[in-house]
Amino acid sequence: MWTDAAADLLVGRHEEARRLDELIAAARSRTGGVLVLRGEAGIGKSALLDYAGRAAKGFRTVDASGAEFENVLPYAALHQLCAPFLEHLPDLPAQHRDALSVVFQSAPGASDLFRTGLATLNLLAAAAHDQPLLCLVDDSQWLDAASANVITFVARRITSEPVAMVFAVRTPAPEDALSRLPGLTVSGLTDIEARMLLATNGAAHLDQEVRDRIVAEAQGNPLALLELPRAGGFAPPDSTSLTNRIESGFRERLTDLPDAARMLLTVASADPTGDPGLLWPAARRLGLEDPGLCAMVTDTGLVEFDTRIRFCHPLARSGVYRAASGEQRRRSHEALAEVTDPSTDPDRRAWHRAQACTGPDDDVATALQQSASRAKSRGGFAAAAAFLERAAALTIDADTRVERTLSAVRAGIDAGAVDNAAELLRTVGTDTLDARRHAEVDLLRGRIALARHVADDGPMFMLRAADRLRGVDPRRARECLIDALEMSLSVGRPTGVRDMVLTAARSAASIARPPDLLDALALLAAGNHREAAPLIRRELDDSQRPLWKRRPALAAQLAAELWDARTHLTIAEALVETGRASGSPLVLRLGLGQIVSNAALSGDLARALAATAEGEAIADAIGMAPAYYDRVYVAAVRGNRDAFELFDAVTAAAAEPGSGHLVANVQWAAAVLNNGLADYPAALGAARRAAASGDLFLAGAALPELVEAAVRCSEHDTAATALEALTERAQASGTEAALGITAYARALLTDAEEDYLEGIEHLEKSPLLLYRARSQLLYGEWLRRRGRRRDSRRHLRIADELLSDAGMNAFARRAADELRATGEVARSRSTPTYEQLTTRELYVARLVATGATSAEVAARLYVSPRTVDAHLRNIFRKLAITSRRQLKNLPDLGTDLSVGGSPAPPPS
Repeated sequence: MWTDAAADLLVGRHEEARRLDELIAAARSRTGGVLVLRGEAGIGKSALLDYAGRAAKGFRTVDASGAEFENVLPYAALHQLCAPFLEHLPDLPAQHRDALSVVFQSAPGASDLFRTGLATLNLLAAAAHDQPLLCLVDDSQWLDAASANVITFVARRITSEPVAMVFAVRTPAPEDALSRLPGLTVSGLTDIEARMLLATNGAAHLDQEVRDRIVAEAQGNPLALLELPRAGGFAPPDSTSLTNRIESGFRERLTDLPDAARMLLTVASADPTGDPGLLWPAARRLGLEDPGLCAMVTDTGLVEFDTRIRFCHPLARSGVYRAASGEQRRRSHEALAEVTDPSTDPDRRAWHRAQACTGPDDDVATALQQSASRAKSRGGFAAAAAFLERAAALTIDADTRVERTLSAVRAGIDAGAVDNAAELLRTVGTDTLDARRHAEVDLLRGRIALARHVADDGPMFMLRAADRLRGVDPRRARECLIDALEMSLSVGRPTGVRDMVLTAARSAASIARPPDLLDALALLAAGNHREAAPLIRRELDDSQRPLWKRRPALAAQLAAELWDARTHLTIAEALVETGRASGSPLVLRLGLGQIVSNAALSGDLARALAATAEGEAIADAIGMAPAYYDRVYVAAVRGNRDAFELFDAVTAAAAEPGSGHLVANVQWAAAVLNNGLADYPAALGAARRAAASGDLFLAGAALPELVEAAVRCSEHDTAATALEALTERAQASGTEAALGITAYARALLTDAEEDYLEGIEHLEKSPLLLYRARSQLLYGEWLRRRGRRRDSRRHLRIADELLSDAGMNAFARRAADELRATGEVARSRSTPTYEQLTTRELYVARLVATGATSAEVAARLYVSPRTVDAHLRNIFRKLAITSRRQLKNLPDLGTDLSVGGSPAPPPS
């Protein structure tokens, strides 16, 4: 790797070397870490990687690099990183072996970021078991997207492993997965350091004026300082970028080479793998067999031929490739395609064939489409988009070309490359499209807008799609309208979308059809819950086409709208199970979020916090912000005053358009918390705002809070109006929870004992502990105020026990105060286990208590087993226990130890 030159380039790099030394020392002591070196081309990043390799004495070192002309092939860089360690594959759990076999195409199947990331993490941990490991990744700005995501996933989880990772990224570079990792900017040398570097590289013979000019033109760039003297320092001033000038300097070394030698270099530059097993067979096909050619090319210093073909610098490779004519590049790719094994590496072969095409070629386009299908099954959506885009360009038939382009756009959106997808979608001419295809374009525009957080534009495009389909496919048009609402719910920005959807539905032509979900939503919006509820129930109970499979976010909201906690939980657990099985982070996060709200209202805060921890682990794994909803629900039910800080922070973060739904959640939470704290004026204002939002579930859930707060504030008209709306919903729903909550809310207005008793009777059959306990509390308060202290104690004691055991602190304090007012002292309450642990530690404790191993817990949290063991040490210390077995005996880890209703050991 040109070690001597690399050492020269370390002039002036003391701080960078110190950081690398610290990273290596930490990994040597089994505290892994990562560092991303960022800087312009030629600034010395590769030299610093070489320094790290030499400084890591006793380490096992693996090199990988991105390649400008290979970044469409999924997992190409990951294969470089993992290939030396595949001997450890048999040591991994079966699901991890299978994941790596799929992504490296040695076995059929599907994979995803989580499985592949965990498999890679465990493979590197196994490789570092006996000897610390150093991973050096050059030209990381050209990593294929699938590799970049997996490698970043791993890099953020090696803190408990003897593994160090160093990346080099050329700037400027677009923000990507690596942007989330710790970094160090490598800047230019000072003039003194530049002159020192010149002096140590034989430029002392140049006169002072020439040296000064070279230093000025190089702008502190070490590679430029080494290359410019080759021209004697007398090149005329150049206005092009320094990178282009360095690349031009490499191209100048080709000037005196014969055509055959230049062709050999072109073939080498067109194959980023550096595999001699491909280069030499391709060279023979091109008649480049003269032994003298290899020596001639080596003499340029641009490339060395060994067990791997290496260019002296990435700019040398790109300079050689760009210096070649189009015909030379085409012939190079054609020869490489011919010698690439179609059975073991079909995607690389297809890509080379595509680069060799001079015009449309349906055979190559079909091969690229097949490559896209393989890439998608392995989680390589960015690669699939690139394959499909190139396939579309090579397609002769216009309709097929449009379909492949739209498929490329879909894959790009799935990959998160929404800007590229939008640019590609703009190439689709819509003037000649039929209504169905034009509607598909609008739906994709809507998905892009929602992914970009352009909340108003996303639904608008989907509504436009529905409008185009009204005349040709009315049923599909109605599906598009519901899709608009589902997607806005999925991304947490549904505010106003339901009104837009229903307005569009009303303007559509009437067709003969049975009532559907859109009709149910229209009835809800009109306040006609009695007619809407049976339609919703039919959709929720459809065993042939369950709504949660088709529209999961909407299904969960509608179950909650009916106060049907059991159906809601069934949907939530099904979503979690589906998300785990499919590897879909969005479905899994949605399911976990519903688990949080259901568990919080059911009084299982340990389960709610554990689901929150897993949801946050997923968000961290995919680089997304954690869901605010989860912590808002838990904070409201726990009833601590510090929740207001969270509410304020969430409200401030919800300033973007379409985030009213999040604000409504905060208002509902504030109403619950303030009622618990007996701050009824504050509860009244928050409940009013939440009820006025009109959002599914939230508007209804705010009504009992509004009734209680309004009665305590003597606003009886407000309470009566809210009770009327609540009664309408409860009678339509018919669930024990809805009927019980309405009964105790009615009792607050009627002052009738039978209403309190009716509420208690219904809620005894409901899993919603928050409301079950409150029915006892309100009745106990009523009894005490009637002077029936002995009767009140029984109900207040029940409320106190339920609320205290569940950790619902605000309402528990209310119950305890009422008990003391009757002359009875409330029982003391020990600090529950979950309040002594972080959410992640609680999650670990719950799963370990079921018998899960560290590896099984690690799979759920997307970390290494050593990280889980570190959490366990903290848990044991905090809880003053010494073994996993003792965790099973802790009574307050939660009533259901599985987060998603599935067995504790995670599925593959």
